[in-house]
Amino acid sequence: MAIETSVGRAPFAADPRHSRGRHYAEPASPSRNDFRRDCDRIIHSTAFRRLAYKTQVFVYHEGDHYRTRLTHTLEVVQIARSLARALGLDEDLAEAVALAHDLGHPPFGHAGERALDDCLAGFGGFDHNAQALKIVTALERRYAQFDGLNLTWETLEGLVKHNGPLTDRDGHPIGRYAAHGVPAPILAYSRVQDLELWSQPSAEAQVAALADDIAYDAHDIDDGLRADLFALDDIAAVEIVGTIVAEIDAAHAGLDPARRAHEVVRRIITRMIEDASAESGRRLAALDPRSAADVRNAGAAIVGFSPAMAKADSDIKGFLYPRMYRHARVMRVMGEAEGVVRDLIKHFAAAPADLPAEWRDGLERAAEETRLRRIADYIAGMTDRYALIEHARFFPATPQLT
Repeated sequence: MAIETSVGRAPFAADPRHSRGRHYAEPASPSRNDFRRDCDRIIHSTAFRRLAYKTQVFVYHEGDHYRTRLTHTLEVVQIARSLARALGLDEDLAEAVALAHDLGHPPFGHAGERALDDCLAGFGGFDHNAQALKIVTALERRYAQFDGLNLTWETLEGLVKHNGPLTDRDGHPIGRYAAHGVPAPILAYSRVQDLELWSQPSAEAQVAALADDIAYDAHDIDDGLRADLFALDDIAAVEIVGTIVAEIDAAHAGLDPARRAHEVVRRIITRMIEDASAESGRRLAALDPRSAADVRNAGAAIVGFSPAMAKADSDIKGFLYPRMYRHARVMRVMGEAEGVVRDLIKHFAAAPADLPAEWRDGLERAAEETRLRRIADYIAGMTDRYALIEHARFFPATPQLT
């Protein structure tokens, strides 16, 4: 089966003309389709702007050129649109899922998430994916008619399920949720608007998930090199990187180190996109889906890497994990950052009157779970910078995180 490209829409692509709609009915836009409107609403949201000062790997003030959650998100969008175009998918839906996929991350990345998860351990924990859904369905308050952004079903489904189904057909949690269950905010919203947690996500959502992996691999290499956590010759021990380095050195002998590193990153992205396009085309040819529903009912993802590229992806992550994510310098800073979030949780739990008025209203009479969830929602929305400012208000010493 030939995959349609930008000249035509594949039969299994999502079609905004046949969207399952929004929870709150709205008149159609005369100039934008529903998925494009979703992209625009996310871009104009407060939560999206806050990504500029949220940690990717390095805290925002460690350097102007390191990725933040915002720049990472924009890079994921670019890769997702490239893949969607190659496969004849709806680029706007792929972009909407990519734009929203990190909205739920708290300050200081996974360090902040660990602190919030521990705080809510007795009440289902904290999950950044569930928090993203909560943001776009309730916490953003911009519209006169409703809370949230009132995004289409397809965008919400992609946000929740871009990494795959959350349950089996009988509703039993699977994958990362098998041990502790599907987060309560996801279950609660799915009762309002059934997101079919058992099915595969749309091809567009699968594209956004793979784009996230590609962006992580390539740009964390770039940031790790910039931070001197490792050298290019070190990561050249990973086969795909070593092959690319050899090609560059053969064609451009004596290239300066910075340009050499950028060329490696650029070629990794290109190679991964081309591999994913070819492999996904092979899977689609085998499945021969005639509709978006056929993709959702497939037994496995239809967007992915070839076995060889999947190994390369795993090899890159295997290199980066000990040398970057678990590097002593990164671990020290993230340990201090986690302490900042834990301090804030304890402070607001003991002194809810210190919360802003809109967050503390009715909190003193609320049950413990409601109080802790409200505090977690407030802290999760903080940027790194604001979390440090708030910590300095209530504590005599605040770490510099450098």
